[in-house]
Amino acid sequence: MFNFPSPLICSDESPEMTALINTDEFENARQSRDPRFDGRFFIGVLTTGIYCRPVCPVRIPKKENVQLYRSAASAAEAGFRPCLRCRPESSPGTPAWIGAPYKVSKALHLIARGNLDRSSVDELAEQLSIGSRQLSRLFQQYVGASPIAVAQTQRLHFAKKLLDETNLPLSEVCFAAGFGSVRRFNAVFQSTYARSPKELRKGVRGRQRSKGEGIRVRLSYRPPLDWKSMLAYLEYRKIPGVEYIDLEQNAYYRTIAIGESVGDICAQFSEIEHSVMLQINFPDTRHLYHIVEKIRLLFDLKADSEEIERFFMNDALLKKIVKKNPGTRVTGCWDGLEVTVRAILGQQVTVKAATTLAGRVAERYGENYNGSSVHLTRVFPAAETLANADLNGMGIVGQRIAAIKAVAAKIATGEIVFDGVLETEEFVRRVCEIKGIGDWTAHYIALRVLSDPDAFPYSDLILRRAATNNQETLTPKALLELAEVWRPWRAYAVIFLWKHYQQIARSK
Repeated sequence: MFNFPSPLICSDESPEMTALINTDEFENARQSRDPRFDGRFFIGVLTTGIYCRPVCPVRIPKKENVQLYRSAASAAEAGFRPCLRCRPESSPGTPAWIGAPYKVSKALHLIARGNLDRSSVDELAEQLSIGSRQLSRLFQQYVGASPIAVAQTQRLHFAKKLLDETNLPLSEVCFAAGFGSVRRFNAVFQSTYARSPKELRKGVRGRQRSKGEGIRVRLSYRPPLDWKSMLAYLEYRKIPGVEYIDLEQNAYYRTIAIGESVGDICAQFSEIEHSVMLQINFPDTRHLYHIVEKIRLLFDLKADSEEIERFFMNDALLKKIVKKNPGTRVTGCWDGLEVTVRAILGQQVTVKAATTLAGRVAERYGENYNGSSVHLTRVFPAAETLANADLNGMGIVGQRIAAIKAVAAKIATGEIVFDGVLETEEFVRRVCEIKGIGDWTAHYIALRVLSDPDAFPYSDLILRRAATNNQETLTPKALLELAEVWRPWRAYAVIFLWKHYQQIARSK
């Protein structure tokens, strides 16, 4: 029997109730089904025991019959079931850092990357240099659910998405979503939906795909999102054979490798539907969640542009720039090694020259690939391969060859990792220990790889020029001092300023 939570609004004095948020604050968004708030809160309906997204198409329930939650996990932990109409698993997600202290946002980021699939809450807390009890208290206060509940909701939602949008066998859905056994998978679905996975799939139509089509999953984003500039950024830096961008079709293609398996993906944007249609051609379906999450990070799909831009509206320097560039996000990457090699090759040469050199590396040492697109012919070489590669005779300066081989060796042995566990400054310090890699290169890698919203390559020359209105060039120290007020979103300030500088250059 469903246990309805009491209709109380949260209080700072009652941490166990901070899952709830004030209904009045989001009432207009709820009544108008405002898509900008999709994923920022969830609606628990007391009369049905179901929780919904703000954009749910069903009749809007009365205010006295609803409770609002900070996350899907908090609504689930309160006893509500996910709505089968609006499908909470298809929401854009909640930006981890909004309204939460650093330790919580960091933990949420690590959980989203699958950290709790491999380790315990105690180990997660240890990585964050905090006690597990304190981490759990912070989660209840700011997320409204335990770390385990967040991870379980994440697995459940991804499994439901695969049930609805693919024709994968149920056993593959189970393990792709991170469930340890089919029995556990069935039990969780029966408990949550009062139906088995097989019964839920019976009600879904239009899932079938033709042979060789790959797995198609739709990823929502919260508008605005300037994906056109992100595709243009990637187009200018694409590695021939490894990546391909079709600007007419608004699509990004690339080869991918996980373990011994290789495949390719295509991400195609739809401005009307505020979504990305992701097609995955990969033989090992156990990695599907990992692939989807990496694409979300690559295009920064979980970010809330309105929240970030509202913050920068208080800054005299950035205010006009932000107004001119709505939906600006931080372009991430698929592979940290790939970005690192590109960054090293780009030292003191043009972007075009670095792209040519990266293409040569992929051509000589990348695995041949024959997949869904004729434009994809290579898989970028693994760290072990580059650590032992002969990169002479390719037009790469000797110092850069040494740096590439050294960093590849450290990545191969696990001395340098891109999983987001390390603090940005510690990551930068470790990368800078390699001869031939300086502060700028290390910070640029961190900006693209770590998904840290506060990453800040303060020594960047263009950034130091763009951050002043008097055509001067700030010192790195002066830029750091100026940017202190941009925390915790300095990474977004970087992208705004880079865009601004390019726009000024084009207008001259």
